[in-house]
Amino acid sequence: MRESRPASSAKGMSREELLELPAAVDLDTGNRALGLGRSKGYELAKRGQYPCKVLRLGSAYRVVTADLLTLLGLAA
Repeated sequence: MRESRPASSAKGMSREELLELPAAVDLDTGNRALGLGRSKGYELAKRGQYPCKVLRLGSAYRVVTADLLTLLGLAA
């Protein structure tokens, strides 16, 4: 019998999870929403090629949720 994985470890995010996000999220959350792996997401952000707006705050990256939702076709 196969055990189900907790929602937090599942790849991708549900529509409901996406719509409940704060104004900006960490890069790992953005990667999960887009189905990107951690390494690829950080590589794209570092190169300035992430598919939506990313803010650099010190050594941290934050993804603008409004841009993420627009990219995914969920903008209100």
